[in-house]
Amino acid sequence: MRHLLITTALALPLPLWAQDAALILGQERYEQLDRVRGADDVIESRDRLEALGFDVLSRANGRVGAVRDLATSFQTQVADADRLVVALSGHFVTDGRRTWLLTAEAETPDLFTVDQSAISVDSLLHVLAARQGKAVMLLGLAETEDLDLEGTALTAGISTLDVPQGVTVIRTSPAVAARTLSGILTAPEAVIGQLIADNSDLIVEGFLPSDWVLMPSEVLLDDPVVPSGPTADDLTAEAELWDEATATDTVDGYRLYLARYPQGRFIEDAEVQIEAILAEPNRASRLAEEALGLNRDARRAVQSNLTLLNYNTRGVDGIFGSGSRGAITNWQQSNGFPQTSYLNREQINLLDAQATRRQAEIDAEEARALAAAEQLDRTYWAETGGQGDEPGYRAYLARYPEGLFSNIATARLNEIEDRRRAEAEIADRAAWSIADSSGTVAAYEDYLAAYPNGVFAPEAAERLEALTAPQISAEQIERARAEEAGLRLSGVRAQLLELRLRELGHNPGRLDGVINDATRRAIARYQDEQGLTATGYVDQATAVGLMTGSIEIRIPGR
Repeated sequence: MRHLLITTALALPLPLWAQDAALILGQERYEQLDRVRGADDVIESRDRLEALGFDVLSRANGRVGAVRDLATSFQTQVADADRLVVALSGHFVTDGRRTWLLTAEAETPDLFTVDQSAISVDSLLHVLAARQGKAVMLLGLAETEDLDLEGTALTAGISTLDVPQGVTVIRTSPAVAARTLSGILTAPEAVIGQLIADNSDLIVEGFLPSDWVLMPSEVLLDDPVVPSGPTADDLTAEAELWDEATATDTVDGYRLYLARYPQGRFIEDAEVQIEAILAEPNRASRLAEEALGLNRDARRAVQSNLTLLNYNTRGVDGIFGSGSRGAITNWQQSNGFPQTSYLNREQINLLDAQATRRQAEIDAEEARALAAAEQLDRTYWAETGGQGDEPGYRAYLARYPEGLFSNIATARLNEIEDRRRAEAEIADRAAWSIADSSGTVAAYEDYLAAYPNGVFAPEAAERLEALTAPQISAEQIERARAEEAGLRLSGVRAQLLELRLRELGHNPGRLDGVINDATRRAIARYQDEQGLTATGYVDQATAVGLMTGSIEIRIPGR
């Protein structure tokens, strides 16, 4: 079996025996975006597919023009192809309905510019629909958090695809996509339906019967058709030099290719790459940082170190946006490095060492400050609470409410106050015992003067009131009851009486026109206040006083 070495896209013309077509795009290196490690490994399956009779169109890290040319060529081959394979790996974006694979020159895309640096996944699915049951799309997706698309109306990843009938779509990581294309998916004459369905690393949509066989046996080329034009060795040598140029990705490398192959197949790409390198003065630094493969945690560590050294990254989120790049540039300027805004390993190590030293300095400063504060605390305690008296404890707590000795001071103050309350209660009870045993107005007045809020103050006030209250005879009460009866206080009149009592500050209870105990007590309080006999019944004098607001009016004949 003979394999022709073709290391880049559009190498040899399609042999006469080819009946199948494949398009493989691996976008690992981006000129403006984060690198997608392992995304171009899918290209390594090219020889395996060619051995199975596929005409393979492939490109690693292609710009949009070259990628679209490949897609157009792939579309023209569909009519003569029996099987179709499309493998895409790199950064994907979606607007929720459509999905694109970003090409090498893509910057941060938005809804209205994404077509300028991307190829449509949905369009390729439409092409695959021509071979139901024999068409597969393999997608190797970069981590979605590696793209900052805020405000672009796009999100990283892919949308829910509208998979045509009979088409198989497999999505996974770039590394797994490369292994799958070189393994299960291209196993000659293998029954792969159940193998794919059982693989937890693969997410499959669309056509996938358990007995699915996609690939034929390997094709043997005993007498391959010799194409006109350059020989296979010529094309291989050119391709090897081009691969070297793209691997080094320098102006000199691309110019060497142009000098050796002025009519070569990749001259336009070489000129575009030279222009891109010259337009981006820090390209080498960017590529060097990308080669480090810094993950999200490593980037957070860099941002934390910069922040600790007072270089504002505008957040520690593991995404090197404009804030982080600006902080890196300022740090490079302060440390005598070229201001590229990209880090190499030496700079990362120095930054980490500086941050470690600064953290140690901060820790030492905090330890010294803490020790000094504790010493002041102890000194103040010795001068105040250490004396063992209440003023000292209170002075310490006023200065150090959360101090080293605050628990001790609080506990001892509680003990002092507990003793004081106990002593006060003993004295209170002793004074009450004296007043109670005497039972005189003077004794109760003396107790209330000494203990206005004492335990027995309510009882003392009640007894004092009883002793000083005027004595009302039964005859006075009966006479007042008779006078009230003559006034016929019921209904509206009674309500007016209650309302008047309330206005004068004596609560008669509900204003319901019913003279009850609450009403009687209010009447008695009013009578006592006005110097009348406090019978609790509305006699003639009480009625006149309530209704007129004056008790000076007298009923004639009285």
